[in-house]
Amino acid sequence: MKRFTAAERFASRLRELRQRADYSYETLAQKTGTSRSSVHRYCTGSSVPQDYGPAHRIAVACGATPAELRELHRLWALADVERAEAAGPTAPAESAEPAEHAEPAESAGPAEPVESFASAEPAPPAGGPASERRSWRRLGVALAVTGLVLALAAWGVSVLASPADDTAPDGRLLFSDACGPVISMGQNDGCVRDVQERLRGRGARIGVDGSFGPETLRRVTAFQVLAGLVPNGVVGDPTKKALHESQVRMETWSPEKVRQRVREVFTEVPDDAVAIADCQSFLDPLHILPNTNGSRNWGLFQISDARLGELGGTPAQALDPEWNIQAARKLWSRERDFGDWPHCERALRKTPAAPSASASR
Repeated sequence: MKRFTAAERFASRLRELRQRADYSYETLAQKTGTSRSSVHRYCTGSSVPQDYGPAHRIAVACGATPAELRELHRLWALADVERAEAAGPTAPAESAEPAEHAEPAESAGPAEPVESFASAEPAPPAGGPASERRSWRRLGVALAVTGLVLALAAWGVSVLASPADDTAPDGRLLFSDACGPVISMGQNDGCVRDVQERLRGRGARIGVDGSFGPETLRRVTAFQVLAGLVPNGVVGDPTKKALHESQVRMETWSPEKVRQRVREVFTEVPDDAVAIADCQSFLDPLHILPNTNGSRNWGLFQISDARLGELGGTPAQALDPEWNIQAARKLWSRERDFGDWPHCERALRKTPAAPSASASR
């Protein structure tokens, strides 16, 4: 029986999605902003995209479910590692490049978040009080977490501790056969737990439950940025090695310190600025949100890749809370409004008060 490669399994899943949607290669290319030849190569297995973004756009255009998107990301991660190994030692094991023909995000806020990576939140009523906005946000997070749990339960996975005799000779579980070449989104086992424990040991605020969900993805990506690795969100050999050997620390500002500093910088509109940061990142300086076009938004005010380019910054700088707040101040100062964060700005707008009886006379 033929043993299929990771690239072939990845391509097979893309083909299934394309055939189910009954789209031609030309139609998919138009829907995703990718060349027809690239779509054909990815679906036939002749090449693997160096960034997950193109595959995600194809899957979304074909109507993939959140569970299918998580599985596709896992298959891409395995195929990416397989390709790097085949290329030889000169190629990094976790390579990525900007998505082909991807359009940069137009605003600092997430225009089109990756459904399987980020928790989708229902929009709060415009003009509602801060407590009402927080209630909507909590509801959105609760719904996203519930959906993730249900999807994983339906997927039939369980958190299993890796047996001791499967560890590598030097005792490093992540390098053992039990963990395989890559640990990625949707995985649930002792290998993920080990990653989470190592991230927590470096100061990251992260739950340790053995489930590779959106929170773990964000923390892994932040660690990769801080460690100088390609931030692809999957734990291959370079990230495993860094988790064991690098001196990177992930302690950052508390929400209380963030609020205080935002108020100090945005002296004209302190309350609104704090509300925008809270809406964007829950006041988490290491918050990272991927978009379907392959770009990302970084840090407290979710500064987009496009805005980073304009400001001359880097992802590592964007994860520094002081730099992020100052960058947001520059963006606000252009028009003295929060137009760069349209989704959150709408929540700040107050409903005009009804005219009083005396005024109407």
